[in-house]
Amino acid sequence: MLHYVLKIEGMRCGMCEEHMNTLVRNNFKVSKLKSSHSKGQTSFYVDSEIDESKLKSLIDSTGYTLGGIEIKEEEPKKGFFARLFKK
Repeated sequence: MLHYVLKIEGMRCGMCEEHMNTLVRNNFKVSKLKSSHSKGQTSFYVDSEIDESKLKSLIDSTGYTLGGIEIKEEEPKKGFFARLFKK
């Protein structure tokens, strides 16, 4: 899986975080989506690369600014009870 970390400028509160989460969730198939206005970032996991120009365009259209994208290949961390539900 690919872990995307987006640097977002302009988020100031919890509603800004939710706005970014909704924007990403409605336009891309993601998992483990989380935004933080204090860190100025949104992070999520995807199975394959996403269209970065579309992502930038969507973010810019909301009034926020995409400051950068960091992509790492890694698996999302499992929750505390994950070991109980092994397949």
